[in-house]
Amino acid sequence: MTEYQPPGDPLGDPPGDPDAAYDAVVLAGGAARRLGGVDKPGVRVGGRALLDRVLAACAGARTTVVVAGPRPTARPVVWAREDPPGGGPLAALDAGLRHTTAGRVVLLSADLPFLGRPTVEALLASLRRGTADGVLLTDSDGRDQPLVAAYRTASLRRGLTALTDRHGDLAGLPLRRLTGALDLTRLAGPVASFDCDTWDDIATARARIREHGHVLDEWISAVKDELGIDLDVDTGVLLDLARDAAHGVARPAAPLTTFLVGYAAARAGGDPDAVAEAARKAAALAARWADEDDPAVTSTATGRPGAPSTAGPADGTSGDVTPDATPGTRPDAG
Repeated sequence: MTEYQPPGDPLGDPPGDPDAAYDAVVLAGGAARRLGGVDKPGVRVGGRALLDRVLAACAGARTTVVVAGPRPTARPVVWAREDPPGGGPLAALDAGLRHTTAGRVVLLSADLPFLGRPTVEALLASLRRGTADGVLLTDSDGRDQPLVAAYRTASLRRGLTALTDRHGDLAGLPLRRLTGALDLTRLAGPVASFDCDTWDDIATARARIREHGHVLDEWISAVKDELGIDLDVDTGVLLDLARDAAHGVARPAAPLTTFLVGYAAARAGGDPDAVAEAARKAAALAARWADEDDPAVTSTATGRPGAPSTAGPADGTSGDVTPDATPGTRPDAG
């Protein structure tokens, strides 16, 4: 497996229209024999069930169908079951497609810890640009991963109908019987296509998301999923604010300040601009607070250390910094 990339942008910003309608089918009913028969979709990586991580990646789907026995999930889904249960991927796909209506469908397995929404959108964008029946990822060895892919729904249905006519039943047939007859485009995705078939794979995934440089992205993604928040904010701004509050006021001020910023942003509409504006105001306040404790700044501003100024500036305006103004210089918070 290649170097881990954080969940926010594994394949870059995809071109095309990210809001075009699509459905998602997630296959989550495998036997997990190499994991000793454990409930693999429920295994947690980074504090979240594998299934929930995949559902977050396809959150833009108009309808998401999970083919498995029902269970609690972080997002509402439609449940389906292949007939007979355990009948294999083609039978499961057929059961899932019966609940879809969009012209394109994303087909995913439920054990992809590093799959992110940008990868799903990249698959869909590539499918929209071309004429192929589907677009799938290839893994680190260049092998096709047909369960990390976007397909034209009509192409899948035609292929499943042909196989049913030929064999009388889809149960037990391998997925390649379908994909081998399709015109497919491929995108390299060694990280996003990494799946968890063994306990060693689970251990690798758990270790990699805790690597320095990636753990914050994973943690923020997990918290947003847990709290049902779909909001992209500049985490650097919030980290800078926490640093300024900790160094300029007191260490416990950092988490309390960021909480209050979030509360204020929610009252103001809760979008990224509201978060940025609340953070700007709080950062300016932290800077003013720190300035009052800096003898050099106080001396320059008042003419004598530690004493408030009784004379305003030459233009006759007040010498105080207005509450919303950001000072031109800030104390060294490093």
